[in-house]
Amino acid sequence: MEIFLAVLFFAFSTTITPGPNNIMIMSSGVNYGVKASLPHWLGICLGFPLMVLLVGLGFGLVFDRYPHLHQLIKVLGTAYLLYLAWKIASARPETIATGKSKPLNFWQAAAFQWVNGKAWVMASGAVAAFTSVTGVYWWQVLMITLAFLLVAFPCVGVWMLFGAGLRKLLNNAVAQRIFNLLMALILLLSVLPVVIEIWQYYLSPAQ
Repeated sequence: MEIFLAVLFFAFSTTITPGPNNIMIMSSGVNYGVKASLPHWLGICLGFPLMVLLVGLGFGLVFDRYPHLHQLIKVLGTAYLLYLAWKIASARPETIATGKSKPLNFWQAAAFQWVNGKAWVMASGAVAAFTSVTGVYWWQVLMITLAFLLVAFPCVGVWMLFGAGLRKLLNNAVAQRIFNLLMALILLLSVLPVVIEIWQYYLSPAQ
C-alpha cells in the first residue's frame, strides 16, 4: 500500500505539471470548448496508461535492443510536436469560429503519447523506479498503470477546464491570437531539450 501511494504521488506530480499533453488540451479548451475537447481528453487519459502498461511489459526491452528505433520515434515525435506548435501559432480565430478547424480526436490523442517525449520519460521512469526483482513484476506494472489511470482524468481535466474558462476572457480575435502564440512558444520550449538531445546524438562521433 505504501508503494502504491508513492506511485500515486509520482503519477500526480508528473501528470499535473506542464507538458505537451497539458498545453495542447488547454489550447483545445480555449479554442473549441469542453464538449469538443472531450475526445482529446479521453485519448490522453486512456492512451497514456496503456502506453505505461505496454512499456512496462516489454516495449522497453525492444528499444534497449534496438536503440536506433527509439531514436527514430523520438525524431518523428519531435517533428510532429514542432508541426503542432506551428498549427497552434497559426490558428486563426475566425477559422475556429466557422468550424474549419477541429481538435484532436480520441485516436489521435492516444497515438500522440507514443511520440511525446515527456510521456516516454514518465512511463520509463515510473517503471524503472517502482518495480523490483523481489516482487511480482507484472503486478507492479499493473499498479503503476492503475495509478496513472486514476490521476489522469482529474489532472488533465483541470487543464482542459482552465482553458475553457479562459475562453470567456479571450473572446476577441487579438487576445485569442496572443494566447495561441504563447501556447505555441511554451510547447516549443518544452520540446527544446529533446531537440538538443537529438542534435547531440547525431553529432556524436560514435554515430
